[in-house]
Amino acid sequence: MASRPIVPLQQQQARGEGVIGGRKKRVVLGDIGNLDRVKGANINLNRPITRSLCAQLLAKAEAGENNKNVAIPNVTGPKPQVADEVVAKRRVAPKPAEKKVTAKPKPVEVIEISPDKEVQNDKFVNKNKEGDALSKKKSQTLTSVLTARSKAACGLTKKPKEQIVDIDAGDSGNELAAVEYIEDMYKFYKLAENESHPHQYMDSQPEINERMRAILVDWLIDVHTKFDLSPETLYLTINIVDRFLAVKTVPRRELQLVGVSAMLMASKYEEIWPPEVNDFVCLTDRAYTHEQILVMEKIILGKLEWTLTVPTPFVFLTRFIKASVPDQELENMAHFFSELGMMHYATLVYCPSMVAASAVFAARCTLNKTPIWNETLQLHTGYSEEQLMDCARLLVSFHSTLVNGKLKVLYRKYSDPQRRAVAMLPPAKNLMPENSCGSRV
Repeated sequence: MASRPIVPLQQQQARGEGVIGGRKKRVVLGDIGNLDRVKGANINLNRPITRSLCAQLLAKAEAGENNKNVAIPNVTGPKPQVADEVVAKRRVAPKPAEKKVTAKPKPVEVIEISPDKEVQNDKFVNKNKEGDALSKKKSQTLTSVLTARSKAACGLTKKPKEQIVDIDAGDSGNELAAVEYIEDMYKFYKLAENESHPHQYMDSQPEINERMRAILVDWLIDVHTKFDLSPETLYLTINIVDRFLAVKTVPRRELQLVGVSAMLMASKYEEIWPPEVNDFVCLTDRAYTHEQILVMEKIILGKLEWTLTVPTPFVFLTRFIKASVPDQELENMAHFFSELGMMHYATLVYCPSMVAASAVFAARCTLNKTPIWNETLQLHTGYSEEQLMDCARLLVSFHSTLVNGKLKVLYRKYSDPQRRAVAMLPPAKNLMPENSCGSRV
C-alpha cells in the first residue's frame, strides 16, 4: 500500500497550512487579491478577472470594508495595482452613460425628397384637410336646410310634439288602483267585450220594440236613483236585460219583470246591501209577486250561464275619463252621454269601449275643450277621432231631442246642480247631423 508523501513544514507554511496539535490548519484566504500573504509563492493567474468580480472589489473598497491595501492583479502584467489608485482613477475618469433597455424600433423606410416636393406635399395635405372640413360643413348645412324646409312644408314647425301623460303616476301608492296590472286588465277587457256584447235582437222579439225598451231603461234609471245604487249596478242591469232578450223571446207583459229581476241580480253582484225582493214588489205596484221575481231570476241566470263578470261601458268610461284629465263638469257630461246612449237601442251596434270613448269625445266637444282629442286619449282608448265620429254624432243627436222628448228621467237626473246641470247645456254644434265634418284642432 502506497504511503502519502510527507511534506516539510516550510512547504506547508508556504501553501498556507499549519500544524496545530498534530493536525493541519488551513489559513482561509480573505481575498483572492491577497497574494502577498503567501510568502515565497509566485502564482500566475490563468483566469482573467471578470467585470462582475472587479465591480465587487471596487464596491468593497469604497464602502471601507477592507481598509488594508489590497493588491489587485493587473490583467495585462504581473505588477499588481493598489485598489486606492484604481478607485482614484475611477473617480477621475468620467462614468460611462448607463445603457437603457429600450425596444428597437422597426426600420423605417426613408425616402429622400427635395425641399420643393416637401413644400408641395405639405400644401397638398393642408388642402385635403381644408377640403374635408369644408365638405363636412357643407353637408351639415345642406341637411339642416333640407330638414327645415321639410318641416316647414309639412307644418311641423308650428305644432310641437305632444307629450303622453302618465295618468297612473298619481296612484303609484294606492294599492286599490292596481297600477302594475291596469294595462293588462284593459287589454283583457278589450278582448272580452265582444264575447259578452249582445247582438241586435229586435227582429226576433215579436211583442217588443225599441220604444218599449227605452221606456224600461228610463224606469230602471229612476229606480236606480231612488235606491241610490252604484253606477256599476245600472250598467250591469242593462247588460243583463239585453243579453237575455237576445237569447229568449219575452212577452210584453213580462218585460218589466225581466228588468226587475235583472236589477235584483246586479244589486246582489255589485252592492254591499242590495235591495230586498219585497222592495221591487212594491215598486212594481204588486204587478209581480215575490215568487215570480225569483223564478225569473233563475231563468235569466240559466240562459246567461251565470256569466255576470262582463266589461260594460262603465268599465271603460272610468279609464277614459281619467285619461282625459277631467274636471267635474267634463266627468258628469261624459256619464250623461254614456247613459243616454245606453237608453237607446241604436247604440247597441257599437261595442262598449267605443260607446265610452264616444261619450268622452262628445263631452269634450260640448264643453269646447281643446284639443278635442290628443295622443294620450288615443293611446288609452285605442280609437282615433275619425273612428269615434259616427257614434259621437249619434249621442249628440240624442242630446238634442231629449228636452222635447217624453222620457224625462235622465234629463232631470243630469239637470241637478250637483251634477253641474250638464243636460241643460246646448248640444255640440260641430257634431250635429247637419255638419258633415267634426272639428280639427
